[in-house]
Amino acid sequence: MPILLLGGAVVGLLYGLFGVGSAFATPLLALMGVPGVVAITAPLPGIMPGSFAGAWGYARRERVDWATARRAALGGVPGTMIGAELTHFVGGPLVLLLSGATLLAVGLRVLIPGGGSQERAAARRERPVLVAGAAFAVGVFAGLLANGGGFLLVPLFLVWFGLDMNRAAGTSLVVATALSVPALLVHSLAGDVNWPVALIFGLGLVPGAFIGSRVATHLPIARLRSAFGVSLVLVAVWFFVHQLLHLV
Repeated sequence: MPILLLGGAVVGLLYGLFGVGSAFATPLLALMGVPGVVAITAPLPGIMPGSFAGAWGYARRERVDWATARRAALGGVPGTMIGAELTHFVGGPLVLLLSGATLLAVGLRVLIPGGGSQERAAARRERPVLVAGAAFAVGVFAGLLANGGGFLLVPLFLVWFGLDMNRAAGTSLVVATALSVPALLVHSLAGDVNWPVALIFGLGLVPGAFIGSRVATHLPIARLRSAFGVSLVLVAVWFFVHQLLHLV
């Protein structure tokens, strides 16, 4: 129980700082010995209140792009429902590996400087169909991996739609609050959620997310982006090394 609480608090802090939580949580729970689908779905009950707590902290400091958030939620919610239904067809071990691979790929992309001109990025943000379509694809992955989608939403808002790190994280947390609802509903009805593990983990996650969101708005944006990318890469590499050692 103390380890689960501490793990939830660490994930919550990262969630508040970067707008990414359960993408860290699933590999972390797997490393703690929580099996397959349980490690995938256990963060979900804490993601919704954790997202709300983090989003509240960013919104109070006007670090949320509400127009982009509304368009992304409109496309992301149906995508999440489809992705959640696909989890059982893909299987727990493969979803775990997919989670780690996605973390590595996204982390490396975030660390690459640039991403196009700010004018083009701003123009893309003004195209509702483009924002909703991109969020739909993110939603499918979010549902498949049983999380709020922040690990893809933040890079999407950061690199493709030109938001700074604070606004990308804040906007991601708002959208993740919406995406976590259908994901939790579908996985709960399917009996995938281990509630004792999920609730203990969530007790640490929610206050961690609130604290992280307050700290993030006082940190240099450029360093926050670099820290975000490095964190994703390190967790992915750690996870893959652990999986390889386990196979050996």
